[in-house]
Amino acid sequence: MNIPYRTRMRLNRIGTVALILLLVGMVAWLCWVVWLQRYVVYTDEGARLNFEQSANDVVGEVAQPPVAAAEVPIFFNEGADAIDTSNDLTQISGYYITNEMCISDMDNVLLQLERLPAGTAVMVEMKGPFGSFFYTSQLADAVISQSTDIAAMDALIQTIQSKGFYTIAQVSAFRDRSFGLTHVSSGLYMLSRAGLWMDEGGMYWLDPTNATTTSWISSVVLELRNLGFNEVLLTDFCFPDSDKYIFDGDKAAALQSAAATLVSSCAADDFVLSFCTDDPAFSLPDSRCRLYLQNVDAGNLGATAAKTTVEEPEIRLVFLAETGDTRYDEYSVLRSLNVAEEVEARKG
Repeated sequence: MNIPYRTRMRLNRIGTVALILLLVGMVAWLCWVVWLQRYVVYTDEGARLNFEQSANDVVGEVAQPPVAAAEVPIFFNEGADAIDTSNDLTQISGYYITNEMCISDMDNVLLQLERLPAGTAVMVEMKGPFGSFFYTSQLADAVISQSTDIAAMDALIQTIQSKGFYTIAQVSAFRDRSFGLTHVSSGLYMLSRAGLWMDEGGMYWLDPTNATTTSWISSVVLELRNLGFNEVLLTDFCFPDSDKYIFDGDKAAALQSAAATLVSSCAADDFVLSFCTDDPAFSLPDSRCRLYLQNVDAGNLGATAAKTTVEEPEIRLVFLAETGDTRYDEYSVLRSLNVAEEVEARKG
């Protein structure tokens, strides 16, 4: 079909105008998206628009960085209290007590402890991932738990120490919402840099390479050591499994360096600093340390132990178990206090 020349010219002009309008529309849409970014607020539930905030506001849930005069103590271990690795570690066997156990039934916790012989290893959760302390802490940045009977927890500490147990304090290391909220420069940022990255549980994670982070953890460990604990276990000693935060370095090397820094600040010849990671190949610092692993099925103990670089794995490798399965007894093991009656009856 032949189209008249004038008609073709008219169609060409219409097509050109339509193309120009389309390009202008695309540019306007892109500008609109860029303009909207200043009103995007990031939360643990995703992103939303908030047109009430000023264009100059910082977006996202961002904690305030510490003022220049704020100080987090840095500890150095020197002199008579310096690290001495000559005091050999021994295999441990015992039970762990969670904060939930203490809140729900402290009477049962105390009853189970009464049945345990002296020398049993007993671990108590002293600081959780929210950053709350479950005991009376004197640290300036400590946030005391409001849902925990702190007086009862302080009494529990005295009880386990008076009965001759080997006492272990459990502390969440890099997963710490409270400290991240008040020391934003110590945390892991979202890819958008709009604020600290938050995991699915609503918790912030601290950067292991940050000096304030390691100094804060050191201060917690030293306080617990001074309270008389034989050992402190740092849980959440890892990077969160996500690609939604900023960290460009070598994660394994960062964790090894942080562990070495903490050991140099906190270790002593009558104290053990241990680490619970998600990597069996994690190398312990050359000191009085143990490697803790959790969620390992009893049938996979040998294969898991073979992946480690731990010397004397029967002593320095500790499995956290929820059952009384006897296969764990080949290694150091801490079981839930909920199975203590079953395990102790079997021993008898």
